[in-house]
Amino acid sequence: MLTATQVAKVQNALPFWMTLLLIPLALIGAGFGGWTVLLLPLATWYLFSILDAFFGLNLENADPEIGETHLFWYKLITIIWAPIQFLLLFGMIWYVTRAEHLSALEQFGLFFGIGVITGAVGIVYSHELMHQKNKVERWMGDLLLAMVLYSHFRSEHLLVHHRHVGTPRDPVTARYNEGFHRFYPRVLHECWHSAFNAEKDMLARKNKPWTDLSNPFWRYWALQAAMLLLALTIGGLHGVVLFLIQAGVAIWQLELTNYVEHYGLTRKHLGDGKYEHVMPRHSWNAAHKASNWLLINLQRHSDHHYKPNRRFPLLQNYTEAEAPQLPYGYPVMTLVAMIPPLWRRMMNPRVRQWRQTYYPEIADWKPYNKALNPTPR
Repeated sequence: MLTATQVAKVQNALPFWMTLLLIPLALIGAGFGGWTVLLLPLATWYLFSILDAFFGLNLENADPEIGETHLFWYKLITIIWAPIQFLLLFGMIWYVTRAEHLSALEQFGLFFGIGVITGAVGIVYSHELMHQKNKVERWMGDLLLAMVLYSHFRSEHLLVHHRHVGTPRDPVTARYNEGFHRFYPRVLHECWHSAFNAEKDMLARKNKPWTDLSNPFWRYWALQAAMLLLALTIGGLHGVVLFLIQAGVAIWQLELTNYVEHYGLTRKHLGDGKYEHVMPRHSWNAAHKASNWLLINLQRHSDHHYKPNRRFPLLQNYTEAEAPQLPYGYPVMTLVAMIPPLWRRMMNPRVRQWRQTYYPEIADWKPYNKALNPTPR
């Protein structure tokens, strides 16, 4: 029998468990076909945007000193998602490759939707897990990334992005005026190389070659190969194609989010290649309640970069005086990002206001634009 305190803990964590409701939507799409294969993107993009409008903002902050024992139900959802996603993904591959009632277009739509949740949920949960010290959690994070063939994201995120965000050395910081369709192919290329080189440099400092078995890329490649082999075993080439569809969509979802999180924000250059410390002002913040339930407070991104090891229920919200604010949650902002003229109309004035608010002493931003934007407009 749960005590009143334990019941309260469960109730507080319950909204973050709503992601489990996406699983039945995938099953409905697989069973009925037709327009129901669109239920997953409709729910993650549009339903949560509507819920944001209904529930509004969450401006309250939990006590950041709360102990681990009080976070059990929050941690549990991130840990169990890896086996749940594994069963969903490969169970769907087995079922769909044998389902005669689903056309090729319906199969594509279904696995497009599965890619939306392996990206919007799976990669977001892996992001939470990779920041933890617990080895089980980090392994769950690795498995989630392997399921979308993007294992190097762990190295890139921990060794490159967090160290160099808002500087020319961070590929993921979207440049001012850089449209997503230019950003996307650039980061696909640069992030893999920056991640590999970061691990290679760490090994070199220990007088080890990149081929040393301690290089995590060997684990990344092995896990990804195992996922592809399992898809091939279960569904043949057909299964591999379905697996690749969801992986491609998941990666696209991740990089859309990366694009939104830091667009146009740069750290002040102090000279001699040095930059100011990362502050909340160097990430876009969003306090929208429902989409933060879906994305386990990822939109409190300002605090995540300020305190990277802080678990998601303890991430703090910042006011407009402390961090720049997005007008909408990520589901809306990522859709807008796909239309560069609309994105620039919405976000460029906000970037210019951010510059005036936080760095009024910088009169000429051209050197920053030149350093951060290969083809500034």
